[in-house]
Amino acid sequence: MSQEEPGQLAGVKKAQISKLENSLTDARFDTIIKVFKALNDRVSSNVELLNHIVELG
Repeated sequence: MSQEEPGQLAGVKKAQISKLENSLTDARFDTIIKVFKALNDRVSSNVELLNHIVELG
């Protein structure tokens, strides 16, 4: 799959997909969610804030 295809499916530009793949920028969380939804895949993450763990999933 080219970078353009998931970008079209997720409604984001090819350049954003390239930056995500190459860790060239901090991605907005909503962009990551759009890409995973478009690819029909799952994402999970743990975030630690002030000695509390918040699970996003």
